[in-house]
Amino acid sequence: MKAMVYHGPDDKAWEDVPDATVQDPTDVVVRVDTTTICGTDLHILQGDVPAVTDGRILGHEAVGTITAVGDAVSGFAVGDRVLVPAITKCGRCEYCQRGMPSHCQTVGGIGWIFGHLIDGTQAEYVRVPYADTSLYAVPDTVTDAQAIFLADSLPTGYEVGVLAGRVRPGDTVAVVGAGAVGLSAVLTTGLWGASRVIAIDSNKFRLEKALEFGATDAVEVGPGTVADVTALTDGLGVDVAIEAVGYPETLLTAASLVRPGGTIANVGVHGTPVELPMQDMWISNVTMTMGLVDTVSIPTLLKMVASGRIPAEKMGTHSFTFSQIDEAYDVFKNAAANQALKVVITPG
Repeated sequence: MKAMVYHGPDDKAWEDVPDATVQDPTDVVVRVDTTTICGTDLHILQGDVPAVTDGRILGHEAVGTITAVGDAVSGFAVGDRVLVPAITKCGRCEYCQRGMPSHCQTVGGIGWIFGHLIDGTQAEYVRVPYADTSLYAVPDTVTDAQAIFLADSLPTGYEVGVLAGRVRPGDTVAVVGAGAVGLSAVLTTGLWGASRVIAIDSNKFRLEKALEFGATDAVEVGPGTVADVTALTDGLGVDVAIEAVGYPETLLTAASLVRPGGTIANVGVHGTPVELPMQDMWISNVTMTMGLVDTVSIPTLLKMVASGRIPAEKMGTHSFTFSQIDEAYDVFKNAAANQALKVVITPG
């Protein structure tokens, strides 16, 4: 089969690799019908994730069809259409039982294993461990182009941004960074009744999309960013500031926007240290949260997508085939210039 293989920082190739096979009784093999590229993949290619070694197949999101099933798998069968989420869970360890499969002890101490600790989903086929407790059946009413964004982006914006940020009815929320994950947070803040959602970005196209996705206000990054947001909140600042980029300056911007007693929800993947103004955050009773997505919200989000409440398909702005995957990476890497949010990649 063919797959996108990592060979070190800034070095990847779509090449022939051994076919994915069932290795353990709890495995299935999934034919990948749709996949995508995540910002984390770009961090890997920048060398920010040293656990990813030469020869690893990239990717951790897929919608596909089961082609082989291990002897211990009882909940799925060959031919089933499934969502392969970013997080794999055994369902039995202490962290899975606590609702934190992002730290599943059985699969290696961290639930994000595809394209990280084992071969990933940017391939024609993928082996999925612990299929019974990790996969989700996709209803016929949900398209691949909708379901693919439930694998990571939407749950990340919702769980690490909206839920961890404790958004509540009437809250004012700032989302710093209107890329795919930031827009996922914008899409789902309404589920908790935020009264005002302020999208902040340097790219006008993304800000236009944020308004289309449900933001009430859009603020273009500049010298007056903090003052502009403060003016929109009666001089108080926001209840929740969601950082969805992963740079020191964007996290500091989020910290400068939150009011006393508010919450900073850091969603972005940081590759370098950040020096925070702890003296200001402490005296203002600010709470800061961060962490990996658990994808435990997928059943809820899947229902919301199926009902039409969340238009997940709007996330996909560009479509490519496997033979064009290098081009897909180039477009996504330069997303702002290409007016791209997420790419949809299919066999073609």
